[in-house]
Amino acid sequence: MTTAREISWDELKAMIFAHSAQLQETDRLIRELRESGKETDRRMQETDRLIRELRESGKETDRRIRALERQLGRLGNRLGQFVQDMVEPAVVRLFQEQGIPVHRVMPNVRARDDAGQTVMEIDLLVINGDHAIAVECKSRLTTDDVDEHLERLSRFKVAFPEYTDKLLHGAVAAMGAPDEVVRYAEKQGLYVLVQADDDVVVCNQPGFTPRTW
Repeated sequence: MTTAREISWDELKAMIFAHSAQLQETDRLIRELRESGKETDRRMQETDRLIRELRESGKETDRRIRALERQLGRLGNRLGQFVQDMVEPAVVRLFQEQGIPVHRVMPNVRARDDAGQTVMEIDLLVINGDHAIAVECKSRLTTDDVDEHLERLSRFKVAFPEYTDKLLHGAVAAMGAPDEVVRYAEKQGLYVLVQADDDVVVCNQPGFTPRTW
């Protein structure tokens, strides 16, 4: 039969010391975990703050972009109106010089649907007898402007059935236009009117034949 061995005082002190050391290490690990948790929370809070700031910054950027777009839109409208006011007094003379017997010009001609919504607007409509010329005015002419006016001309007589008996031509007018855009518009059968000093001139080449809709 085995009897229990008595533990010496030195062994007991060693056991107590080892247990105390384990408790201290455990406390240290707990403190580190707590500090780590605090740092994680701090970083998460900082991340949330940055996300909120980015969102607010994005909203402010969007607001400024919208404001700039509105300003540019208003500027474009004013320039377009300036071109229209510049071209209007000259178009009858210019087209008469091109052999088209027109005598009357109407600005901002609109067609509306049954609900009163505008379905088409012509900046300047030059008419008389058998002829009508729809003029689109821009500050600086682009190929997109030309394509949009061509599409507008294709629907003109549906929007304005009172002019179905007219020989319809198209024209684009601008303060300036690159040569390649002028040639593109001419190739599509449009008259091109451009500001030259204090006057407006027809930029089409001699022998140009306008398209008829």
